[in-house]
Amino acid sequence: MKLLLIEDDTLLAETLGDALRQEGYRVTTIADGIAARQCLATPHHGHDLILLDLNLPGCSGLEILATLRHQDGETPVLILTARGAIEDRVRGLDLGADDYLAKPFALDELEARVRALLRRQARGHSLQVGELVFDALTQRFTLDGAPLSLPPREQRLLSCLMRHAGEPVDKARLAEEAFAGDAMGDNAIEVYIHRLRRRLAGSQVEVRTVRGLGYLLEAP
Repeated sequence: MKLLLIEDDTLLAETLGDALRQEGYRVTTIADGIAARQCLATPHHGHDLILLDLNLPGCSGLEILATLRHQDGETPVLILTARGAIEDRVRGLDLGADDYLAKPFALDELEARVRALLRRQARGHSLQVGELVFDALTQRFTLDGAPLSLPPREQRLLSCLMRHAGEPVDKARLAEEAFAGDAMGDNAIEVYIHRLRRRLAGSQVEVRTVRGLGYLLEAP
């Protein structure tokens, strides 16, 4: 699962990022409010959960949240706020945040809140393309009712293609969303696409190349 941590306190961001990575999450950190708002100004930002500090340089967390909810009403948002800022918490919840934590907080509590929000999000968000189904809660695929076991990189690639099913996804987006943090060139992505095609062979689901635009997962 891919998390976006928006926090301008360098030490706190490093601490939280390290703790969440140890739990198996992929974490991207942004410290500037304007950059964060630009990142979330599209419904295809590619993050499964957002941890949002409200006091940010350039643009407030509440403005970022309003921008996000204009495009995306589903991605869970956990607000990180000063203990006494009750009005900010209320305003954040009214704007569509899902939960909040008052600073300072224990890492165990943060991790528990993250797990709870992701579970809640996953229950109603299995993805399906033809006979291919991805259960976001268990992170497992089935193809025509049978389990489809994939190595981690192929699993991330296929889940990314499923999130964008019906639209071509170019190599740059695949590299960012499926392989963020890994050095992944165009040739390597082509190799993994070829492997996925072999695994889907014989089914009614295919990965099609759309010249000049990228790869399209579909069930013709």
